[in-house]
Amino acid sequence: MKLPELIVFVVIDPKTQADQEKLGRGLREMMAEDPTLGVNTDTRTGHTIIRGTGELHLEVIVDRLTREFNVAATIGKPQVAYRETIRAKAEHDYTHKKQTRGSGQYARTKLTVEPNPGKAFEFDNVIKGGSVPKGFIPAVEQGVRESLEGGILAGYPMVDIKVELIDGAYHEVDSSEIAFKICSSICFKEACRKAEPVLLEPVMRVEVVVPEEYMGTVNGDLSSRRGRLEGTEVRGATRLIKAMVPLSEMFGYAAELRSRTEGRASYTMHFARYEPLSGGPDTDNEDSGAPVVAPRTPAPTGNQSHVALPKPDDRG
Repeated sequence: MKLPELIVFVVIDPKTQADQEKLGRGLREMMAEDPTLGVNTDTRTGHTIIRGTGELHLEVIVDRLTREFNVAATIGKPQVAYRETIRAKAEHDYTHKKQTRGSGQYARTKLTVEPNPGKAFEFDNVIKGGSVPKGFIPAVEQGVRESLEGGILAGYPMVDIKVELIDGAYHEVDSSEIAFKICSSICFKEACRKAEPVLLEPVMRVEVVVPEEYMGTVNGDLSSRRGRLEGTEVRGATRLIKAMVPLSEMFGYAAELRSRTEGRASYTMHFARYEPLSGGPDTDNEDSGAPVVAPRTPAPTGNQSHVALPKPDDRG
C-alpha cells in the first residue's frame, strides 16, 4: 500500500514530565491506528515533531492528544515539510584521517552523485580491484543514508539521488567501519554541494467551486499565492477552477475563501508533487530546529523537551 506524503508538521512540547509520558503513550496508540501519522524527535533541539498529510489531519491528532489523553502542551503552528535534491552530476574524493594515542582512523572514498527522479535513493558499489574491502561497503552506504536525513541546504531530507562508490582506499590497521561511515558522510555532502542542490516544496492540486460573479476574485487570489491556473469548467450556475498551488501558500485559505465569496464557494485540495522552490531559505528558526523557507509558513513556538517515542517513528 502506497501511503500519502507527510507534507505538514507541527512541533508539540509537553509542559510537565507527566505530560511527556502521556504524550508518548498517546502517540504510540495513534500511530498503531493511523499509518499516515509520523513522529520523530529532533536530535538537535529535543522537540517532538508530528507529521501528517495536511493541516486538518494534524488538527485532529492534536485535538485527540489534548481531549483523550489529557496532554497539556505548547503547540506550534503548521509548517511545510520541504525536501532537498540535486540537479546535476558531481563527484568528490575525500580522505578521513584521525590519529589518537592508540590506533587512528583512516578511510578514503570517492563518490559520484546524480539526480534520480522518482526513484528515491539508490547506492551502487562500482569499485573493481578491492580498493575498499567488501566488509566496509555497508558502512559506506550507511554513512550516505544517514547524511540524506539532514540535507545540506536547510536541514530537510534529501530525495531522488543516486550515489556510486567509484574508488577508495584503506589502511590495514587504522581502517574501520566507523572511519568509512564518517568518510562517506562527509564525501557525500561535499559532492552534493557541487551538484546544484535545490529545495523542493509540495504543490497541491486545488479545485474551487465558485459562483461566476466571484471567479475574478478567486482567480486573482490564487495567482497571488503563486498558483498556476489550469482551466475552468462550467457547472450550472457555478464554475470549477483548477489550479496548482504551493502548500505553503494555502494555510488559512478556507477562511479567506469564505470571506471573499460571502461563504458561497468551496474547495478541495490534494497533494500533486514536489517541485523546486523558487528562491531559497530565508531564515533558520533556531527555536524550532526547522527553517522557515517560504511566505505564509508560520514558525512553531514552545520550549525544549524530549519525549520517548516508539520505534516506528520514521514514516516520512
